[in-house]
Amino acid sequence: MKAKTRRCVLHASLLLSFPWCGFALAQSAAPDPKNKPDETKQEVTTVETVVVTAERRSRPLQTSPISATVLSGDDLANKGITVVDQLMFVTPSATVNNFGQGIDFNIRGIGKGEHNSQTTTGVVTYRDGVATFPGYFTGEPYYDIATVEILRGPQGTFVGQNATGGAVFVTSNDPIIGGGHSGYVQGQLGNYNDFGLQGTLNIPLADTLAARVAFNTEDRDSFWNIDGPYTGSDARLRLRSARVGLNWQPNSALTVLFKTDYSHLDFGAYPADPVNGANDLFDVTANAELRAVDWLVRSVLHVDYRFANGLLLRSISGYQKGNTQYRTDLDGTRTGNNTFRDSVDERIYSQEFNLLSPNAGWMKWILGAYWQKDTLGFPPKEFVIGVPPGSPASEYVLDGTNPKETWAAFGKIGFDLTDRLELELGGRYTRSTTANDVNVVQYGLPLKQIQEAEYTDFSGKAALNFKLDSKQFLYAFAASGFRPGGLNVPVGLGIPPPFDEEKVTSYELGWKSIWLEGKVRTQLTAFHNDYKNFQVIVGYPTFPTFGFELNVPGTTKISGFEAQVQASLDDWKFDAGLGAMRSSLGRFYAVDPRGASVVPCDPSTGPASASCIALEGRDQTYAPDLTFNFGVQREFRVGDDIITPRFNYGYISEQWATLFQNESRGDRIESRRIVNAQIAWLHGKYLWTLYGTNLTDQHYVAAINSGLRFAGAPRQYGLRLAMSF
Repeated sequence: MKAKTRRCVLHASLLLSFPWCGFALAQSAAPDPKNKPDETKQEVTTVETVVVTAERRSRPLQTSPISATVLSGDDLANKGITVVDQLMFVTPSATVNNFGQGIDFNIRGIGKGEHNSQTTTGVVTYRDGVATFPGYFTGEPYYDIATVEILRGPQGTFVGQNATGGAVFVTSNDPIIGGGHSGYVQGQLGNYNDFGLQGTLNIPLADTLAARVAFNTEDRDSFWNIDGPYTGSDARLRLRSARVGLNWQPNSALTVLFKTDYSHLDFGAYPADPVNGANDLFDVTANAELRAVDWLVRSVLHVDYRFANGLLLRSISGYQKGNTQYRTDLDGTRTGNNTFRDSVDERIYSQEFNLLSPNAGWMKWILGAYWQKDTLGFPPKEFVIGVPPGSPASEYVLDGTNPKETWAAFGKIGFDLTDRLELELGGRYTRSTTANDVNVVQYGLPLKQIQEAEYTDFSGKAALNFKLDSKQFLYAFAASGFRPGGLNVPVGLGIPPPFDEEKVTSYELGWKSIWLEGKVRTQLTAFHNDYKNFQVIVGYPTFPTFGFELNVPGTTKISGFEAQVQASLDDWKFDAGLGAMRSSLGRFYAVDPRGASVVPCDPSTGPASASCIALEGRDQTYAPDLTFNFGVQREFRVGDDIITPRFNYGYISEQWATLFQNESRGDRIESRRIVNAQIAWLHGKYLWTLYGTNLTDQHYVAAINSGLRFAGAPRQYGLRLAMSF
């Protein structure tokens, strides 16, 4: 692995990137063919300056003390990214393991490792400025997107809890005042009878008011061959999404931006089979009802007001509501009779206020306040594990509510110590509560839980930034973050204690550079994380037959190196990213809940035995040693037309799905090697794209959950036609 890592570091230092800017599907019309060739060429010979907005103030990425990958809407199309899963193939140190109704999103080995509503994610996703559902509704498609910012490392100051690993900011295109009637429409035909249609229209309503309407639909046959007898869906796809936005700017001081999204996402089913199955991942069996449907609505209101002295007051209000329904064969066979079904409602209200100082001056500051209420509801007789179903004595049934609430105050101040040296200090105080008001019938035994817990934390960041010159930027920082704890549901032994919050302290050194008169941009990063109180499900310490979530008592160490390169060399564009990482679990003893044991096992002291396993020094879950991505494209001009072939490659080395690292129980997730390619032909206002994803048709495990393995998407190919106007 070390030799392989050295080779990839060398390759990454040579690989270059830049997104193709010929046809901006979501942002602008096709280029004017009247442009002179030398003028057009001059426009694309340097890498575009990219800004990040995650810290509430727009700032060039090259002079920000943040490790990040920023993608435009064009980048998403060029790299074949339509959903969150695919982000791991275009950014270093990220893994996204999708098991249908949820994902394990981890950055630098930190994020989420357990699958329940109480264990929150450590990589929070924002949509148009508001934090989205922290676990469910992960299949929301990307369409009419302006930017996607993938931030690595704890983002405790601005994002708060649930950002111990990092954060993802997805921003859709705003209505353009003065933009006239403009937009695009795109159709797609592909294998598996795939048919997609999307588009957007910018509508001027007045001199100070504009609207934008966007939509996305896709229908596709199933990837799987399912041998029954099963009922419900064979996992064919039916997606419907729409977005409406309004942008009002009555004067230079006030901006009001409102957006509403609606999605009805029918995935049909999430087929899976036993982790040790010898069959192909897409040839599975089932004898239960299969179903997988999400619907959601999100409304976001941004209000910005800039005072005469330059102060900016910002309000961001959010409302989100959704329902997710899941039915599956829990043993993944046609001979067993274990089933699972649920229907979960979730509703989120959020409010954030920011006060920002002017951008000028030797001192800049931001103050903020945040509130969020997130309530999950489990209707009666909808959350059922049947072993087998049909009898109270063989079913686990849960209903009730799980309300969560968060209050926070945060701020950052920056001092220009000299014209090249800057000191930044930031902090956030957070108070979170969670409660369970649930009823459980555990195989005929009625249980009631009315319990709540509270968690408080102060997270901070101190950064020192140094500009060697206009093209060389160095930074060093120490930052912290936390993820709140939660409640264990009753398991027949009374009300179990809550599990504690996780905390991470991160140290990072970075060097960002611009070379060859702006044609090449690089980012080099070294980091170390002390990760405390990792949340994990193991056997109940005094009665290991029952699963129980607790915290790893020791401190896990995670260290690594990352490199990113972008370049634009005349008609050639390159991009590359590398992440190399090592992790070591702190002192910890645990019983694997998948095996029988009645011997007590203390997490801190053991003692070690055949069932009480010493786990110290093992790899962190979802922390691959190596991630690598590379993309290259070349523009060919034929008259006024532009033909652009592009190639993308993403690699993620093997990783572990549990701390027990038991290959016989299917804990190893093998490496992934994904190849995407496309050829785009721009002819006037028309863009034809012949595309292919996972061209080698690698059948890889996308996630492991409940003893089942879930497959990633196989090879897909097709043709898109887009027309701008």
